[in-house]
Amino acid sequence: MLSIARTAHRYADVGGVSVFYRESLPEREDAPVLLLLHGFPSASHQFRRLIDALGARYRLIAPDYPGFGHTRVPDGFTYSFDRLADVIEGFVERLGLTRFALYMFDFGAPVGFRLAERHPGRIAGLVVQNGNAYTEGLSDGAREFIALRPETPGAEKTVRDLLSPEGTRSQYETGVTDPASLAPDGWTLDQHFLDLPGRKEAQVALAFDYHTNVERYGRWQAWLREHTPPTLITWGADDPFFPEPGARAYLRDVPDAELHLFRTGHFALETHLPEIAPLVAAFLDRTWT
Repeated sequence: MLSIARTAHRYADVGGVSVFYRESLPEREDAPVLLLLHGFPSASHQFRRLIDALGARYRLIAPDYPGFGHTRVPDGFTYSFDRLADVIEGFVERLGLTRFALYMFDFGAPVGFRLAERHPGRIAGLVVQNGNAYTEGLSDGAREFIALRPETPGAEKTVRDLLSPEGTRSQYETGVTDPASLAPDGWTLDQHFLDLPGRKEAQVALAFDYHTNVERYGRWQAWLREHTPPTLITWGADDPFFPEPGARAYLRDVPDAELHLFRTGHFALETHLPEIAPLVAAFLDRTWT
């Protein structure tokens, strides 16, 4: 029988930040928990189809970060990856999550690894989808972008150009074998949120803070070697930002990780959900004890 997940859409107050999140309501109360951490320039809506596919069997929880989606922040909120992690840490506490697997995509990797460093005992496993933690996983274009600083002439314009409708759409289409097969909903909704008041300023601040993630790569690699979490890697190998070597690099530190590469771009779930969803389900079934 076809089983479609029941879902809830809620807000959680975390220190004055109103965090919007989507949550599946699985049939079992003791179902495995998977915290879905979205990427740039998206939000929790990028996981809607995955939640529909798996949410009847597993508890999938997808929050929007500050500066993304439906989450609301107080005036004067300072945007940095440390602050995003602070809010998600508070969100986890607010929901009473004591054990969960992490799905880390793009920005979800720096947020997720910060969370894992703070609470290693809570991490049941990692699903890594184009979430980079290695210098060899940075394309030349990514390196140039990360090197931008506020004082660099033209740097802010370079960032803002990426936040345009053309820039947003290109992030979905680049590396995809058949761009015409992509539904336009993802980049259209992303652009809607990017165009809200204050959102581009938030993204500029995070772009200029991204170098702090690269500076932590060694720490995250050491965390992987120390804790050796069960790890599933599903990766769009033609990602223009985080190419295939970034996926393979994880095997140095978690050699028992399961690696699957797909001939697609950055948003691999958009093109390969039928292949990725069963891998995630099997991973949760064998690692959640």
